[in-house]
Amino acid sequence: MPMASKIEKKEEVVIKFAGDSGDGMQLTGNQFTNNTALFGNDVATFPDYPAEIRAPLGTLAGVSGFQLHFGSREIDTPGDSCDVLVAMNAAALKSNLKFVKNGGIVIVNTAGFDNKNLRLAHYEINPLDDETLSNHLVYKIDITKLTRESLVDFEMGTKDKDRSKNMFVLGFLFWMFNRSMDNTIGFLEAKFKKNPNIAQANIKALKAGYNFGDTTETFTTRFEVDPAKLPPGKYRGVMGGQATAYGLIAASKIAGIDLFLGSYPITPASDILHELSKHKNFNVFTFQAEDEIASICAAIGASFGGKLAVTTTSGPGMALKTEAMGLAVSLEIPLVICDVQRAGPSTGMPTKTEQSDLLMALYGRNGECPMPVISASSPSDSFEAVYEAARIALEHMTPVIFLSDGYNANGAEPWKYPSAKDLKKIEVSFAKKAEDDAPFMPYQRNEKLVRPWAIPGTKGLEHRLGGLEKQHLTGDISYDADNHEFMVKMRESKVEKIADFIPLQKTDNDVNEGKLAIVGWGSTYGAIRSAVRELNKQGEEVAHIHIRYLKPFPKNLEELLNKFDNILIPEINNGQLVKVIRDKFMINAIGFSKIKGVPFTKQEIIDKALEITAKKKESVSN
Repeated sequence: MPMASKIEKKEEVVIKFAGDSGDGMQLTGNQFTNNTALFGNDVATFPDYPAEIRAPLGTLAGVSGFQLHFGSREIDTPGDSCDVLVAMNAAALKSNLKFVKNGGIVIVNTAGFDNKNLRLAHYEINPLDDETLSNHLVYKIDITKLTRESLVDFEMGTKDKDRSKNMFVLGFLFWMFNRSMDNTIGFLEAKFKKNPNIAQANIKALKAGYNFGDTTETFTTRFEVDPAKLPPGKYRGVMGGQATAYGLIAASKIAGIDLFLGSYPITPASDILHELSKHKNFNVFTFQAEDEIASICAAIGASFGGKLAVTTTSGPGMALKTEAMGLAVSLEIPLVICDVQRAGPSTGMPTKTEQSDLLMALYGRNGECPMPVISASSPSDSFEAVYEAARIALEHMTPVIFLSDGYNANGAEPWKYPSAKDLKKIEVSFAKKAEDDAPFMPYQRNEKLVRPWAIPGTKGLEHRLGGLEKQHLTGDISYDADNHEFMVKMRESKVEKIADFIPLQKTDNDVNEGKLAIVGWGSTYGAIRSAVRELNKQGEEVAHIHIRYLKPFPKNLEELLNKFDNILIPEINNGQLVKVIRDKFMINAIGFSKIKGVPFTKQEIIDKALEITAKKKESVSN
């Protein structure tokens, strides 16, 4: 008979699942996340896994992790440190122990601490037998053995049984946090519908893990985290790659034109291709090209034909697409270029996050080749940001670069999704033949400096195409020096004029002047927001300014920045936005770089901000 357990209330909890890349830690984390979101907690996640498809088992390089932070309050980051670490082997423990709070819970699979695993993790002494874990509450469980025992009646090999040990762990965590298994059972039945024996084995292991917690006297405490008080509305869990795909579909439907994606698979952008390929019912056309250049050229062709054209990639692919991007700028046609950034240069670290492509997005093409640049600040914000990128591309007849990164793309959070009626309208108009039979002028511009979108095959709208410089108005090939300078200035003016049609910059909190503004872009949003909230509670006069529109900047950005004594710009790169801000506004902004393939923690930003405000106080007192 199960013994009674003490229930301890928690406002927030950070859990990290860690093991070999074949241990199913990503699946386990995703299932706990889905369960948590359905329960009503706010949640943020951070998947962290090797680049190799089959990373070397038992090694530090082969550790795959999934961290999630959930609570009864608003959650902005996956958490600075862990309350609970699940370590499936010695390497997982060694890689992640430093992130566990003093007094935190460490759950270890003792089968992963044999001599071979200890050697691969570079442990001379078993950390389960010395003082390594003395500051933590340690639960030693032979998860491998218990999983095999729970599946003794199933006719399958030992290796197949061991694949279910992640479900044993998940069941145990469901017990520990007083959660229902029903959603995961439904997921397993659907996932393995064609192989019910595998489904039932995983379900049996899941229940065995739950019952183990329920019947073992060692575990006397369970935890409860109440649902979060989020604004009313309809929510679903969403990852950044999914949200990007949905934003593009929404833009296509609101604009009333079909969506075409030309893409070549590359981590971490491939999820956009995978998701869009599932939605042909929305007149979404996906084309997996033979290389990056073919993919963007196909998208350019689709744009010329009147589609909402998109191409997706990461940093190395962006480098290959640059010549075709220049062609799209010269043609002045709408195109959304999604760059999901990762650590570089070259192949770099494909599964690690970085914000290292901003300067390439702004300047990285031959000639004077201006493009609007828009960034997403969180997984769910990817929907709104890419929708806005599509709107600007279509209404201003220009390629637009949408910047996300691996942290946003792979992370997940609850998303209050909008109704179609609440989305900003996207006005699309195609050129028509003039009634007075006047010759068509493909580069005649309206009040937005936008040229007409002429669909091929429309009688009377014949005009030249290509990358050679165009004559103003006629679009004929021109080598005239004055015309070239005019067209260069005109293309730049058209992009800068977009500032008249985007929102003014605001602070993310109610501080609109003072000692310090922390300025960010992209996925640093959550860490900065959490840090600023904490600094404000401490009485520090600190503002948070997060920039979505990176080209052109909002018209009031310079005025807003000048209201603060100091500007701090944290970036997951070697200092890129800080260079642009200094150049554009002659402001002595302070750069704060982190280039480790992982996001900022809240505490890192708090410490840097306090260092700056302390110096300011010292200089005032002197």
